[in-house]
Amino acid sequence: MKLIYVFDAYCGWSYGFARTMADVAHRHPDLPVEVVSGGLFLGGRRVPIRQFGYVQGANAEITRRTGAPFGESYERLIADGEFVMDSEAAACGMAALREVAPDRAVRLAALLQEAFYLDGLSLSEVSTYRVVAQRAGLDGDAVEAALDRVSAADDFRRTRELGVTGYPTLLADLPGERVVTLVAGNASADEVERRIGALVS
Repeated sequence: MKLIYVFDAYCGWSYGFARTMADVAHRHPDLPVEVVSGGLFLGGRRVPIRQFGYVQGANAEITRRTGAPFGESYERLIADGEFVMDSEAAACGMAALREVAPDRAVRLAALLQEAFYLDGLSLSEVSTYRVVAQRAGLDGDAVEAALDRVSAADDFRRTRELGVTGYPTLLADLPGERVVTLVAGNASADEVERRIGALVS
């Protein structure tokens, strides 16, 4: 069995789920985890963030339910309202980080989201990936070089093949090509643990 974690770096609920995902990965160090980027903000949804009037209310609910904090720099970005979230750029960045350190994809996804939701850094800027690389102890030059090679197409295709339309989604890929949804939305690590246990019992 392996886990498949489908998230979007610009999805607040994915950010809130990062702690659960880290706990699950820690509890199951021998269980492979495939991290896949979805496409929440593409096409006509790539607009100034002020057009999503629900963001601040949703963030308050995310903090209430998951404990995830939002940084002052991010809050200023939201208040300004001009920032445009681009899931394709974020997915490319995640693909580059994953290429450099594939065994650390869960942690890198969390660091990427912290760069946005705590530090207010754009996931469309190469400099952001150098910051994430430094925090992860990776070679920033290697990550930047990977950015020139990767695309978001494979991740978006994989998301469609899995039938995932909302983030975060955590799946279990079982023998016999059977894929089971463990989480669609929010859940605690204990809840995920019970669902994994039910599959392997």
